[in-house]
Amino acid sequence: MTGTPFLYERLAEELVAAIAAGRLPNGARLPSIRQLCADHGISPATAFQTYATLEARGLVEVRPRSGYYVRTRQASRPLPPPVARPRPGAQKVSVSELIFELLGSVQDAAVVPLGSAFPPAELFPFEALARSGARAMRQLKPAQITGALVRGDEPLRELLHRRHAQQGVALDPDELVITHGAMEALNLCLQACTRPGDVVVVESPTFYAALQTIERLNLRALEVATDPQEGVDLAALEALLKQRRVAACWFMPNFQNPLGALMPLAKKKALVALLARHGIPLVEDDVYSELHGGAHRPLPAKAFDQAGLVLHCSSFSKCLAPGYRVGWAAAGRYTAQVQRLKMMSTLATSLPAQRAVADYLAHGGYDRHLRQLRQALSAQRQRAARQIARHFPAGTRVTHPEGGYFLWLELPAGVDALALSQDALAQGITTAPGVLFSADQRFVHHLRLNIGRPDDVRVDEALRTLGGLARRRLTGL
Repeated sequence: MTGTPFLYERLAEELVAAIAAGRLPNGARLPSIRQLCADHGISPATAFQTYATLEARGLVEVRPRSGYYVRTRQASRPLPPPVARPRPGAQKVSVSELIFELLGSVQDAAVVPLGSAFPPAELFPFEALARSGARAMRQLKPAQITGALVRGDEPLRELLHRRHAQQGVALDPDELVITHGAMEALNLCLQACTRPGDVVVVESPTFYAALQTIERLNLRALEVATDPQEGVDLAALEALLKQRRVAACWFMPNFQNPLGALMPLAKKKALVALLARHGIPLVEDDVYSELHGGAHRPLPAKAFDQAGLVLHCSSFSKCLAPGYRVGWAAAGRYTAQVQRLKMMSTLATSLPAQRAVADYLAHGGYDRHLRQLRQALSAQRQRAARQIARHFPAGTRVTHPEGGYFLWLELPAGVDALALSQDALAQGITTAPGVLFSADQRFVHHLRLNIGRPDDVRVDEALRTLGGLARRRLTGL
């Protein structure tokens, strides 16, 4: 299975590389649309899409009646946290108690849930989904109920297959399995390609649900250095694979949780090729890719999989239907094992939920909803970054992701993030302290913040309070 990036995406990546290398410095004027077309033999539409992609990533700005320029980065703007260098060696994992406490605190409706992993419910079309569900169930024939066991509802699977194909991912229709959310897909996929005691490579930091799954399956976690902007360090990963016997990798190439990193297309392709040379499966968590800030959804690693070693997992929970728990796995050569494991555990996914989602997708409202959702989240990311720059202590560093709804903060060394989280909870604010995102609980000065809520005033006030609490921790006053 292959996926070819669009022409504008390739050209955008070339310009990103030139900016990163300094060949296009801050404030440099970029070629006009006409000149870009002439230089590269492209259409005006492709040229506009190229610049729109760079503008969405915050790298380019439009000046009225002047043209396109490399955006000037102010020296006072917070910098991304540096690449994390994990400690060597595989770790036994024990994070469930801390995570259980966090999830308990975010259930209180009175708190501002900056620590939540869930998207804000206000951004989703629940009334339209309810109408879709009612319409779909009226049309359901009794014989179809048992026909949806294990693999999932056929109309939904067909819609997913078609949507992936339109986005440049050529899946085998038979490898799609509908699951009870992405978490079931990820759990089943990791279990399908590992045995107790095996070593699983994860990002550093990584999503705590990956650590929970590794803990539950009695596996060991081996962390690999991860760049806050471009994801897994492939040189560090290759060194690990030469030194250790690894059973699988669990990565999130698109808008990684908690960093928000987006792995470039060429790097995704290189990652898949590297793992294929070693015969190591990749469990790909791709739940945030629909929440991109560019013109098109970034391709998953699955698009470059020719060996059936990428077990691609996603869901509608983050982009359409929180609470419906409709996810899927495209498990490649591990499809049969995933199906057997599902049959022995949950057997089937809720058919009414599947039918509601399928009906909504079929009636054409999904992409319109996604455009509105992306615009709202993009505005929230920018607004929250400004508040953090204004209210947090000097020396605070923050990521600037191009999608999703998380920001990852590195606080000054004098601020214990777990203690700060407890201070914030006393003020009615939850956060996700960095110790949750590593097997050895070592991100002691870090926070992940969920900034997706459209209630700007409430979030603004929470960030102002949190910044003040951090300054108080730093000064001891």
